[in-house]
Amino acid sequence: MSRFEVVEKFVSINGEGQRAGQLAVFIRFKGCNLNCVYCDTKWANEPSAPFEELTEDEIYDFIKSTGVKNITLTGGEPLLRDNICTLLERLAADDTLNVEIETNGSISIEPFASIDKRPSFTLDYKLGGSGMECFMETENYAFLQRNDTVKFVVSSKDDLERAAEIIAEYKLNKKCGVYLSAVFGKIEPAYIVSFMIEKRLNDVNLQLQMHKFIWDPNKRGV
Repeated sequence: MSRFEVVEKFVSINGEGQRAGQLAVFIRFKGCNLNCVYCDTKWANEPSAPFEELTEDEIYDFIKSTGVKNITLTGGEPLLRDNICTLLERLAADDTLNVEIETNGSISIEPFASIDKRPSFTLDYKLGGSGMECFMETENYAFLQRNDTVKFVVSSKDDLERAAEIIAEYKLNKKCGVYLSAVFGKIEPAYIVSFMIEKRLNDVNLQLQMHKFIWDPNKRGV
């Protein structure tokens, strides 16, 4: 039986992505290989972060106890967890669950793309404002499907220009959901809309972090 370091598990609404506004069970894993300037969960990546050590069965049992069918595996970086395929296969065996993985875009999704009842992936593309763009694994875009998402977290005009370049180069808006997400408090959503109009960014979505408008932006467990 595998064991996973889980720093949070809770039910809330999905604040982002294709199921934004819907209930979801969040499982947050400890640890990340990146250190983005704007990261709002740095605490979960600290070696001293408290965690529960849970098996795949214990995680599954918690999920089922909530009565919620949308599952978001997040972090940290969930694809770095040892034996994460074991958990994905355990969850995939239940046809009533919709499993989404939020990944930072630096890890290959190829090993996970062939799992029966493949999960959906929300891949970040870390732009210049994050300080982590050099780690992006654009080979992942060959494995995208319609229920996947590429998310660009933008904090400046330069970020927006680069996002538009990547979307066009890889034709992402023809492959999957594409979202421009504002760094909370760093860029005005109206400016992003103006940029989208200027560039005629069809099939691209503006995304606001809904949970940060409902609750205190620093509140955990939401």
